[in-house]
Amino acid sequence: MDGLLLIDKPSGWTSHDVVNKVRRTFRIPKVGHGGTLDPLATGLLVLLLGKATKLSDSVMGGDKGYEGTLLLGRVTASQDTDGETLSEADCSHVLKANLETELGTLKGDSYQLPPMVSAVKINGQRLYKAARKGIEVEREPRRIRIDEIKLLSFDPPFARFEVQCGKGTYVRTIAHDVGQKLGCGACLSALRRIRSGSFSIDQAHSLSEVLALTPEELEKILVKTDKP
Repeated sequence: MDGLLLIDKPSGWTSHDVVNKVRRTFRIPKVGHGGTLDPLATGLLVLLLGKATKLSDSVMGGDKGYEGTLLLGRVTASQDTDGETLSEADCSHVLKANLETELGTLKGDSYQLPPMVSAVKINGQRLYKAARKGIEVEREPRRIRIDEIKLLSFDPPFARFEVQCGKGTYVRTIAHDVGQKLGCGACLSALRRIRSGSFSIDQAHSLSEVLALTPEELEKILVKTDKP
């Protein structure tokens, strides 16, 4: 069973949870994914089955699209609402125009400091493992690219936005950085991946739908590849 399986990941599942569940349910020896989604996040998760696991680098390297919601007035250790609250502040001074301006300044190439709660490796260790031990690791900012970013709605203290970006961009950090610029802090309260490379969330299947399929039915919904 070889090909790409496009899953609409539910909130509360890690990407690894989804990989394991599919592998065990259908008894497929090789299953991987083409780009991690945080447990909080939902949306497009590209699973790589069988020989398609060889495509991991090319799938992970594709551009991504997200819809996110930032919560103004709260700073957390993980930069999203799953993390410990570090500080809270009044955000009543923030106007829609302020948000649109700050989001707009992020468009283009820039450098972003990876969050401690992330899968980035430094000196052979995943940052999130150090974070669990309470260790702060010195990180170098990484070059990222944001092609489009726009405010979708503003209902204080929440703001929904859409971002189209290159690989390696942390949307949690976008929320955090915007909050710092606005002087009140912010964190990410929701995230949905709507695009990965040439694939769209409209092509994805819910996890519950996939798990109810027979192996023959699963094979029919796989995206076949030209790679051997």
